[in-house]
Amino acid sequence: MTFSIVARCPSTGLFGVAVATAVPAVGSMCPFSRAKVGAASTQSWVNPYLALGVLDAIAAGTPARAALQAALAADAARELRQIGVVDHAGEAAAFTGADCTPWCGQEIGDGFAVQGNMLTGAQVIDAMAGAFRMSAGQRLDERLMRALEAGDAAGGDRRGRQSASLRVQGEEDYCALDLRVDEHAQPVTELRRVLEIARLQLVPFIEGMPRRGIAAGPAPESVTSMLALTPPDRPGGGGSRRLT
Repeated sequence: MTFSIVARCPSTGLFGVAVATAVPAVGSMCPFSRAKVGAASTQSWVNPYLALGVLDAIAAGTPARAALQAALAADAARELRQIGVVDHAGEAAAFTGADCTPWCGQEIGDGFAVQGNMLTGAQVIDAMAGAFRMSAGQRLDERLMRALEAGDAAGGDRRGRQSASLRVQGEEDYCALDLRVDEHAQPVTELRRVLEIARLQLVPFIEGMPRRGIAAGPAPESVTSMLALTPPDRPGGGGSRRLT
């Protein structure tokens, strides 16, 4: 009961997932990613092992489409599942089971897949794919966010709105960005607000974190001094001051 996009950036090699639904905490259930492997969104009647199996197969050398076919063959309830996947080479694949709640469907493009079920109509998928294509040249987080916003504006989940998530995976084992709005009346709008603050306050911190093969050093002074401020006094604001 969800709409999502999985995609890879051809210029940076980053890949990620943006997803929204009318269930709490979608970011804890649907999006999966693995460094140097790929990303997936498993939805409808969620089977996390479906996404994990696909990523395992890609890691072993199987391209996205074949990896998805193999994982689905092992799931007896596959007709209740929906999943989109993109691999490190940019191959995308998706599946929508015959028993997913209508409206349901998918669109696969160059380096991305958009999928959704229990939607207000096909226009949700069309709007997401169109927004992603129109934003070519932008950063991946921005392209994913615009696609999610377009799907939300086009109607989104037919039951309403509750949670949204944005995940971007780089070469490190930890995410380059992992943002979640777990319960909100306008989760996609709130996710955009969180993203704008995260770009100013969180992304510089993550960029200074230890990386494999590189000796760990102290965080940049500009970052430590910025984060020493109370949240409302940082670039982008947000948060609150300590009550006294």
